[in-house]
Amino acid sequence: MTDKPYPAPEVEPSGSLQNAPPASKVGLWAVIAFFVIGGLGYLLGGPLAFWNHTDNAEQDAGMVDARLAPVGLVTLKAVAANHPPMTGEEVFKAQCHTCHETGLNGSPKFQDKAAWAPRVAKGFDTLLQHALNGFNLMPARGGGDFKDVEMARAVVYMANAVGANFPEPAAPADAAAPDAAAAPAASTPAASTPAPADGK
Repeated sequence: MTDKPYPAPEVEPSGSLQNAPPASKVGLWAVIAFFVIGGLGYLLGGPLAFWNHTDNAEQDAGMVDARLAPVGLVTLKAVAANHPPMTGEEVFKAQCHTCHETGLNGSPKFQDKAAWAPRVAKGFDTLLQHALNGFNLMPARGGGDFKDVEMARAVVYMANAVGANFPEPAAPADAAAPDAAAAPAASTPAASTPAPADGK
């Protein structure tokens, strides 16, 4: 045995890639390229973007609503030919209450005298035209499918609830005609054959 020490092997500092195998260099460059391209795509917002991120909550909600919207719409309506027009209270409960009970979109609340006073002062005809044709954010006929007389009755119902004295519109004559025409036909007896003139 010799007492001579063995020379220490040369060790390169860790992290040096000079003598690293070629596969490690390719992997490192692939990771760098991935982050650079992804970052540029994100910043530019182009087709390479990985996230379509917006800070606008309303736009995001609109996009969700658009994706969830139905493809088609089927509307079923009852045939209104043989039923009498609805009362103002019935129309209010069927349609108007949605906005007028809560004040939605700035609509005057039902029985709020202060909110209704300037509207009632304009008169029944103006209120009826607003109800029939729409006004501000209120759609025509309140978004429903009602006859003119039904809308007039709803206007009278809401206005009179705050102290107006508008008379309730009567049903038009043609709305009552089917019921009136059916009644005489049912009560008229069938025509009998006339008796011969010679008495036999």
